Amino acid sequence: MTPLARFAGGALLALAAALPARAESLADTMVAAYRHSALIEQNRAVLRAADEDVAASVAALRPVVEWVARQSASRTEGGTTVRSTSLSLGAQLTLYDFGRSQLAIDGAKEQVLATRQALVGVEQDILLAATVAYFDVREAIQQVGLQENSVDVLSSERQAAQDRFDVGEITVTDVALAEAQLAATRAALAAANGQLEIAREAYLAVTGRQPGRLDAPPPLPNLPATLDEARQIAQRTHPAIGQSQRQAAAAEIGVAAAAAERNPTLSGTASVGVTRAPEASLGGRYGSRNSSSVGLELSQTLYSGGRLSAAHRRAMAQRDQARSALLNTARQISQQVGETWANIAVARAQITAINQQISAAQQAYDGVREEALLGARTTLDVLDAEQSLLEARADRISAESNLQLAHYQLLAAMGLLTVENLQLGIPTYDPSQYYNAVRDAPATSKQGESLDRVLRAIGRN
Repeated sequence: MTPLARFAGGALLALAAALPARAESLADTMVAAYRHSALIEQNRAVLRAADEDVAASVAALRPVVEWVARQSASRTEGGTTVRSTSLSLGAQLTLYDFGRSQLAIDGAKEQVLATRQALVGVEQDILLAATVAYFDVREAIQQVGLQENSVDVLSSERQAAQDRFDVGEITVTDVALAEAQLAATRAALAAANGQLEIAREAYLAVTGRQPGRLDAPPPLPNLPATLDEARQIAQRTHPAIGQSQRQAAAAEIGVAAAAAERNPTLSGTASVGVTRAPEASLGGRYGSRNSSSVGLELSQTLYSGGRLSAAHRRAMAQRDQARSALLNTARQISQQVGETWANIAVARAQITAINQQISAAQQAYDGVREEALLGARTTLDVLDAEQSLLEARADRISAESNLQLAHYQLLAAMGLLTVENLQLGIPTYDPSQYYNAVRDAPATSKQGESLDRVLRAIGRN
């Protein structure tokens, strides 16, 4: 490397170090959480396992080919040991089972769709956890700053009290009150710093990295005009409701499948084999015999000791359970929408009232300080006014954070807190990619290589 190149490289590094680090936005936090989450990876694997259930159901309609090798030995009355060896290749194929296999495929497909909805639900949970971590860190930083400012103000108050005591304007009791209030505020600052560390650890757990400088929150997301409209959106789009709907459909298919177990099954068989054993026509010497066979088999269970009836009743009970679960889930989602909608209204009302409280508290604090300088107010009055102003400012920080968070909680309650809906601009997991690769139960090496490529592509998302 030339000296000029080294100088240019050093200058670029120095410039990069001098530039302030880019602040992390809420979208950056969500993206980091989405890419870092092991829970999403876990549920993607659960979905791939459900995809394989479809492949297994499809495979039940295909022939089963087996080979069997046998070696046997027997002793005759004369003490002679006769050995025989056979090798056979057989195939069995279900020709018609009166819809049982197709019902199994349909049921497996419904479970796949239900699992896809569950994956969307996990995605929402991860993004909401990232949102909570982001606002918790920002709120904790603001609370620390507020407490630090309060410590500075009270330090000045304590020094002013000491100065007035030195000239005989106030008593030692006033100085002690100022010192006590300063110590209490320092304790509050320590607690705020501790809460900030806790918030940072939660941020690390969600995103896989410590929070840097956090950007200001984005504009509040647009919400429906009315609560009823929000509830209607939730009933259509929330993944928990979609999952329950698919599970209810799978349970309906399960009832039909249990009833179909009573139907006959028509299957075909074919086999070829060779046996090596002593032949009488050859004087006891070993010879080989070839064999082949084909056949049809029609079978039906006439009596199972009540097993099929119990399975049918169990399927009907599971169907009723799935229907009730769907109704219960829909009600819970409606309740969540209503609660988050109310939280938004409460936070807005709190911010309006707290702003008025801060304005009045600031005016009262300024007046009490002036009156204290004239001897009309005590040090305790000043400290009380300062504490009221501090508490109001801390409440406003919490209320503003709650308002921001409540908007995203409402999006989650409506089923809209997803990477796609938020337009985060990152590649997302395609649940149909793996399903399309395995739904026909691939078995050949060429199909296996294609499946390997799909798995590698999924791993890069």
